[in-house]
Amino acid sequence: MPRQHTAGCCTLRVYLPGTNDNFNILTTLSNTENIVMNNPTPSNAPAAPAKKSKAFLIVLLLLVAGGAWFGLTKYTHSLHHEETDDAQIEANISPVIPRVSGFVADVRVKDNQKVKKGDTLLVLDNRDLTIKLEQAEAALATARTNLGVARSSTNAATANIATSRASVGSIDAQIEAAKINIRRASQDFERYQNLIKDHSITQQQFELAEAAKQTSERQLQVLEEQRKQAFVQTTAVTSQSTATSSQIGVAGAMIKQREVEVDESKLNLSYTVITAPSDGLISKVNIQPGQYLQAGQSTFSIVRDNELWVVANFKETQVDKMRIGQTVIVHADAFDGHSFEARLSSFAPATGAKFALLPPDNASGNFVKVVQRLPVKIEFTKTNDSMLQQLRAGLNVDVDVHLD
Repeated sequence: MPRQHTAGCCTLRVYLPGTNDNFNILTTLSNTENIVMNNPTPSNAPAAPAKKSKAFLIVLLLLVAGGAWFGLTKYTHSLHHEETDDAQIEANISPVIPRVSGFVADVRVKDNQKVKKGDTLLVLDNRDLTIKLEQAEAALATARTNLGVARSSTNAATANIATSRASVGSIDAQIEAAKINIRRASQDFERYQNLIKDHSITQQQFELAEAAKQTSERQLQVLEEQRKQAFVQTTAVTSQSTATSSQIGVAGAMIKQREVEVDESKLNLSYTVITAPSDGLISKVNIQPGQYLQAGQSTFSIVRDNELWVVANFKETQVDKMRIGQTVIVHADAFDGHSFEARLSSFAPATGAKFALLPPDNASGNFVKVVQRLPVKIEFTKTNDSMLQQLRAGLNVDVDVHLD
């Protein structure tokens, strides 16, 4: 009858001499053996367990040696390099924003289109602004006409002043002549007064001399009143001339104001044609003709192609040996196998968490220490690399900073 010996979980097959049959030895942890014997063991059976043990030992030693070599290589590499995959390509992105409100008349660009500085992007309806420009130009013409009227009034007032002064001078001359006439009439009256006493002249002659004297006196009084009125008129004309002269200054200031309004209207009219601020690529265009745009409303963007750089977010435990000017090798996930040469340009003034919309406040609640990351700017140095033109803002890259 066969016997079984159970001693564990491993099975050992033993060959019996003189036969092709074999028996199995089962070993269990219960120390119970169940052995099934079929035939005697042959004397020349192969030693398979010994070969398997040697192969296992060799594989184990190779794995240990490989792991040690890999760990030593990584440790040596970490002494001279700092790496991170938390890095992206960055570029200057300029938003296209209208400066005046209006309806879109024409869209001159498409998605992902390459444009040059000064190329027309959008055209707004300019009819309202054209009317405002015409109104401003008409107001300017009116202001210039008012200036001409003010100058003419000033010239007329100046001429009136000269006329009034000439009139005063004429009256003064007439007054002097009247005084002479009074003096002569007075002398004649005195002579006739003496002659009338001895009846050398008639009464009529005496009365004529007296009337001549009184007429001269009245004429002098009239001339003096006329002189006063002429002086007052001269003063009034002088004041009017001063007022009209000030109107010239007001008219000149009004002209400048109207000129500014015309320039502003022309400037606003020019804003209806929106041009590219620089060379670059257009983003997705969501604007359609007939759409109303507010001044300051963001429409789409232009990704400038004048410069690209990398922003890598290193852990705070990695930046102790990093310095500005160190060599950096950049590998883009989109172009595997190509290395971009760069240099460390600058460190951010604060960690990324401080610039977040809701920065953490460790003074409130329970504190959990989290390793912070510091943004580092990396600039490409090999600008003639043709692959740089294939990079796009936002692409993920791996960064290797050489500390030596």
